[in-house]
Amino acid sequence: MSAAEIVAAVLVGFAAGVSSGMLGVGGGIIFVPGLVFVLGLSQLSAEATSLLAIVPVALAGAWRQRGYGNVRLRDGLILGALSPLGVVAGAELSNLLSERVLELSFAAVQLVFAFGLARRALRGS
Repeated sequence: MSAAEIVAAVLVGFAAGVSSGMLGVGGGIIFVPGLVFVLGLSQLSAEATSLLAIVPVALAGAWRQRGYGNVRLRDGLILGALSPLGVVAGAELSNLLSERVLELSFAAVQLVFAFGLARRALRGS
């Protein structure tokens, strides 16, 4: 890894950390595109690397937000307990799909959530 790539990785990590702490997002929204566009990873490698990278971000963010009283522990534990089965299935599926399908699927998920959040914000609820 070159010095420029290390600096880029640090910036991507910092941006993901800030957005995770502030907005509750960072792993998929910042890490994956950052790893693809900045570090040149494939979509699949970026997604897989993001799964590891998000662990310390999620732990630090949850710990800090819990201190503010914002974490619903029971809900988080339920989601966390149910997620591994989906992750295993998704990891298997991602290795069967083409790079193009993964890219388009990632983009589609981002667009659906962006549209839904924008609509909700504009409605004011």
